[in-house]
Amino acid sequence: MNNTMSLLLLLLGLSILAMNSTAATTDNGQFIYTGFAGANLTLDGVATVTPAGLLQLTNGTSALKAHAFHPDPLHFRDLPVAGGGGSGNGNGNDVHSFSVSFVFAILSIYPNLSSHGMAFFVSPTKNLSAAAPRSYLGLFSNKTDGDVANHIFVVELDTIQNTDFMDINNNHVGVDINSIRSVRSYPTGYYDDGDNGNLKNLTLNSHEPMRIWIDYDQETTRIDVTVAPLEISKPKRPLGSVIYNLSTVLTDSAYVGFSSSSGDIDSQYYVLGWSFAINGAAPAIDISKLPKLPREGPKSSSKVMEITLPIATAMFVLVIGVIVLHLLRRQLRYAELREDWEVEFGPHRFSYKDLFDATQGFKNKYLLGSGGFGSVYRGVLKSSR
Repeated sequence: MNNTMSLLLLLLGLSILAMNSTAATTDNGQFIYTGFAGANLTLDGVATVTPAGLLQLTNGTSALKAHAFHPDPLHFRDLPVAGGGGSGNGNGNDVHSFSVSFVFAILSIYPNLSSHGMAFFVSPTKNLSAAAPRSYLGLFSNKTDGDVANHIFVVELDTIQNTDFMDINNNHVGVDINSIRSVRSYPTGYYDDGDNGNLKNLTLNSHEPMRIWIDYDQETTRIDVTVAPLEISKPKRPLGSVIYNLSTVLTDSAYVGFSSSSGDIDSQYYVLGWSFAINGAAPAIDISKLPKLPREGPKSSSKVMEITLPIATAMFVLVIGVIVLHLLRRQLRYAELREDWEVEFGPHRFSYKDLFDATQGFKNKYLLGSGGFGSVYRGVLKSSR
């Protein structure tokens, strides 16, 4: 009886955990994840759900990519009218308004240094195996970047400045359409309603969870992107807005998810919670129920130290070598010259320093006279005193 009761309690606990973590897609395309324990996500690459319920997109291994999809496709347009065709672009039907909210965190072993970043995206397919890692974030490649056939909408959280892609800095939020080159990007920050709406900077690689909201309006075709610290409610003013008709981009049915790729810096990209809605505001995420981030401490050894320490050591040895060489050359320059006959008959010349000391700086009281070959002084050498 006790074993049966224990089993029932365990099953009840797991059921409650799953209910708190996930919610199935409703008919209006709405869902919410408060943590990802038990979530039925579609994962590929190095993406995984940790035992604590965090969606971890990268694990620090270099040059790998990761994707995490909500498993069900979402309908971004009304179903086509009978006889109206039904191609992938909706035959004139506009893409619905939609809203996204998620909580993320970027952890790196170095302040202000991270890998290439992470992104939320909408794609007609879950197969992104041909996409390249690193700067392309696992979404595009040098062959597909900029191709209108991609039908991909992206909001990137970029932590490396890549001049080839015209990045504005190494800490920005970008809106991308079918390409990793942003249509518009903004230095990360938020307009603080509690401080007269002043803009305050944020650092993506801060080891602290942040919230982001992405809103698309069907009527105005405006895309609003808003970022804030976890404890701050959604600011009234978005960080940035872009006018772009996503009806020319998105297919009728598409998948939503996250993508990331690792570089040379050991970094982890986490999603703590996620909500989505079509034709409405994304459900509010209860931040008190979100899983906790792992503790990240400084590592004793690292790639940066492995590179910089030998270089610093080599530079130190080089500087010491130059100093020693300079001193040796200086000593040889002012050393007393001895010829072969002096070895047999004894030295008949003295260094300038010895003569200077013997005459106390060639003072006049030691001057004996002057002639055609110069002045003659008397003096006492130290060795003869």
